[in-house]
Amino acid sequence: MFLLFKNIKSWAIALLPLVMLTSCATYNQQVQSYYSSLREGDYTKAAKELDKSKLLKKNRNRLLYLLERGKVCHLMGQWDSSNTYFNEADLLMETARTSAKDIALGNLLNPMMQTYKAEDFEKYLVHYYKAINYLQLGETDDALVEARRISLRTYAQEDKVGNKDKYKDDAFSLMVQGIIYEKGGDVNNAFISYRNAANVFLDNQGKYYGIDIPEQLKKDLLRTADQNGFMDELGRYERLLNTTYQKEEKPAGGELILFWENGSAPVKAQQDIWFSLFKDAGGAFFFTDANNSFTVPFDFSSGYSRDNIKLEDLRSFRVALPKYEAVAPAYTGAAALAGSQSFKLEPAEDVNNLAFATLKERMLKELSSTLTRLAIKKLAEAAIRPSDKKDNDKSKTEEQRKKEKKEEAAREAIALGLQIFNFASEKADTRNWQSLPHTIYYARIPLQAGENQINLQLSGRASASVPVKVNGRGGMQVMTVNTIR
Repeated sequence: MFLLFKNIKSWAIALLPLVMLTSCATYNQQVQSYYSSLREGDYTKAAKELDKSKLLKKNRNRLLYLLERGKVCHLMGQWDSSNTYFNEADLLMETARTSAKDIALGNLLNPMMQTYKAEDFEKYLVHYYKAINYLQLGETDDALVEARRISLRTYAQEDKVGNKDKYKDDAFSLMVQGIIYEKGGDVNNAFISYRNAANVFLDNQGKYYGIDIPEQLKKDLLRTADQNGFMDELGRYERLLNTTYQKEEKPAGGELILFWENGSAPVKAQQDIWFSLFKDAGGAFFFTDANNSFTVPFDFSSGYSRDNIKLEDLRSFRVALPKYEAVAPAYTGAAALAGSQSFKLEPAEDVNNLAFATLKERMLKELSSTLTRLAIKKLAEAAIRPSDKKDNDKSKTEEQRKKEKKEEAAREAIALGLQIFNFASEKADTRNWQSLPHTIYYARIPLQAGENQINLQLSGRASASVPVKVNGRGGMQVMTVNTIR
């Protein structure tokens, strides 16, 4: 038995570096071949990499696969196929429930083993992509359904969050909703959507998750107020937005709403922080890290009794937490040149900012549950381990002492095995929808009747010109340009 214990200990020490290496592999690293193909613009290869990914074939990652596959089809102009994937993803998000199995996997292993349910801003963007796909297919009625579902998503998010200081409304989605209603000829609902979007900015001092209220949104709100004959609202928002409405003639060829999806969303990585458990003068237990950056109370709602907590058992333990790492885009601005006119594309959705901010908003809650989960694991290790107290009972026979030593060695081996398992299984959830852009920009461009040649001039660390051809046939058209570099 002693030989067995020594072998287990030697094996554990030898295995530890390998365990650390494998347990720290992030989702991005595990799907790097797909991500590289995507950034290189080889969408056909990216689709093949997705289809052969063993990780994404797992049921818990089904939603991620659908989101990525839907976006790749969108990038290839396969609008119908894209929505086939997005519709299934949408259904999964709508019917998602936290099962007992998921809770057990999260507590015993790590949140990476749970079913992926999508970030809140990812859920909004599914509606955006579905609507764009429908508009490209000429299916305006289906796009209008997505417009209405944006409202339902907003209500659900407001119910979930409640706190006005957290992400609950998506101003970009409301702007897209207004555009869809306009495309469908529903100017009244378009006005309501633009007004709701403007109110989100106004309620946040004119800036919402890295985006200043777009000048185009101001124009759209005032124009639709005028078209509906809402003169009181027109005057009210002229004052609130500090602008004056300038009525413009309808262009002969209609208008182009041009969305520019630029760069790549941030990827999730893992950060390791060491915590200890302390008890204050009032008897309350709390966790703190070495830098005192976090002070988190022990969550006794987990069912663990404070009477069973020994501080010496929780002197130091590692917590794996997700963090975002930004991917700097090559381009940071764009202007659309149409004839002698130039139209600056305005930022409408800063996905990069949203990702960092929303993770920060929920970090304390996640940290509390993670720390309590890991503390219980550490206490379980300590409970198995034999006591350090010396046995001075002289009445025991030599045979009894040998038997107890064997039992102690076995318990130590089990505790060590549990420690290795806990260390190896501790992993942050580093999954996210990685084909999303860094930032979405947009502009409303008047068209001449007939063929229009528009050049999208990109600037930043690099520069480029992207030609956009569109036939001005009256009414509104919607197009997207993607630059993933």
